[in-house]
Amino acid sequence: MQVQLDRAGFGPGVIDGRDGRFLTAAAKGFQISRGLRVTGELDVATQSELKKDNAPALIMMVLKDEALAADYAPAIPSKIADQAALPSLGYRNLLERLAERFHTTPQVLLALNPGLRFPKAGMELRLPGLIPTDRAYASNLSPQWRDTLATLNVGAQQPNGAKIVVVKSASLLKVYDAKDHLVAQFPATTGSEHDPLPIGNWKIKGTAFLPTYHYSPDLFWDAAATEKKAVVQPGPNNPVGVVWIDLDKPHYGIHGTPEPALIGRSQSHGCVRLSNWDAARLAQMIGTDTRVIFAE
Repeated sequence: MQVQLDRAGFGPGVIDGRDGRFLTAAAKGFQISRGLRVTGELDVATQSELKKDNAPALIMMVLKDEALAADYAPAIPSKIADQAALPSLGYRNLLERLAERFHTTPQVLLALNPGLRFPKAGMELRLPGLIPTDRAYASNLSPQWRDTLATLNVGAQQPNGAKIVVVKSASLLKVYDAKDHLVAQFPATTGSEHDPLPIGNWKIKGTAFLPTYHYSPDLFWDAAATEKKAVVQPGPNNPVGVVWIDLDKPHYGIHGTPEPALIGRSQSHGCVRLSNWDAARLAQMIGTDTRVIFAE
């Protein structure tokens, strides 16, 4: 159910084979989008509609040499000032890269594939069936961003979003088309007590793919007095992930995260945080004419 909903554009959170509020919310969003009775459950009608994509929930793939030989960054420090010394913020290891690619966790991958504790080229892996059917990305996108979309298993064909609504109480980001139909929905972290979500209507100023992160301690209530400004290089483990969607409220945006399992379960400094794969997918749906509403 999680895999099918994810493929349909209704993010259930990290795929872990467990029930939870984001799976229920994803099911309800999908049911609304298809005009079904809204139950939040895998009833007969919902199951029938989900099966229309005719793709397996789990697939078998062979681990290749290039995946093992990728340029990993095993020692990423926790402090921003120390991260700024790194040339990039890539994946720590193969397991983290595969987990993000298949929208799951290292723990789930190891449960499905105990052999990944000692990975070898040629090993067959059992993985969530999230390979997109279309990777013909727009030619005006940079090669690096096209590679990122492919790595995150984000398809080239995405619905056009005319309006984004972030619902604070539900920890959800909803995307509507020009006819006000719900076309996608993702779990989101939406601020904190110290930095609440700025309720209101906002505009998108632009989108930065694979952004650098400009850290200014003056903007953070919990920054130490000794901290200094820093610039952190791009990568999936960058503090804002692989995408920054800039809003017309200064210092606020919608962005990715290096910790997808914490979406909706942690706090942010007022911005809207999505998993890297959902942020990348959202970035393919919107433009500067997309309206943004932050609601209670």
